[in-house]
Amino acid sequence: MLKINNLTKAYGQRPVLQGLDLWIDTGEIYGLLGPNGAGKTTTINILCNLLQADDGAIEIAASPLSEATKKIIGVAPQENLLYKTLTCAENLRFYGRIYGLSKQDCQVQIGACLEAVGLGDRHGAPVETLSGGMQRRMNIAIALMHRPQLLILDEPTTGLDIETRYEIWQLIQRLRDEGMTILLTTHLLDEAQRLCQRIGILKGGQIIAEGTLPELRQRIPAKEVVLLQTTDREGAIAKGTAAGFTQRDYGGDLAFWLPEALELSDILDIFQGIPIDSIARQGVQLEHIYVEITQNHQQAVPEAQMS
Repeated sequence: MLKINNLTKAYGQRPVLQGLDLWIDTGEIYGLLGPNGAGKTTTINILCNLLQADDGAIEIAASPLSEATKKIIGVAPQENLLYKTLTCAENLRFYGRIYGLSKQDCQVQIGACLEAVGLGDRHGAPVETLSGGMQRRMNIAIALMHRPQLLILDEPTTGLDIETRYEIWQLIQRLRDEGMTILLTTHLLDEAQRLCQRIGILKGGQIIAEGTLPELRQRIPAKEVVLLQTTDREGAIAKGTAAGFTQRDYGGDLAFWLPEALELSDILDIFQGIPIDSIARQGVQLEHIYVEITQNHQQAVPEAQMS
């Protein structure tokens, strides 16, 4: 559905994209992650023909990027593009006409899009009467009005409470099940882990790691992560290191990578003599991978065998 090859872009003397390569299969949710300034917004703006790349090639649905490919893409930006005093139907009709839909086609799509995002009963409701989560769904409905083949969702659940996030996640999964191809940018790593078939980590204008979650897990030489709370951090680090564990600090939490999963009793034996307030075991999560790759990607971390 989408192929990006050697994409470059600079603002004056400041390079933003430096040979970006990326591809997305039809019907796939692809998560594009990266710190602020990594180049995510610039990439989206180039895909939407709002910015001109300095070099590189882009194909969308087997067609070179052009004015014509704008009709293939639907974009739901981070900020809602809604007129709050207008009804849901009036908002959709307005954007449908901008997309070039006829009045008759607009009418058909208004009902279809509202049903698609679970707002079929809000046809005549002013947007200002909708909850925050409903407004985010309306934002996605606008992006669906012209029947795009590729949907770009930029931080779709930022600022929403957990229940509303779940609603949006269910909507995104339903759109994928119906065949929609989705490019998702997010800072919420649990969101990417839950929704995306493949994930690309962008830093310095390049994809520095990419793959499925199992493939990305190969970047960390650990089968399990143990989080430890203790008043004797130095003692715990010494014992963990002696046992062959790799020590990390996640937001102040003392963590150890275990090369093999162990029974809790075996772990406690290793830290015998250390006062332990709490101990938690978890599998390698995307947050561990992301932090390691973005902060230490030039160090000796094993490369995944990507397909």
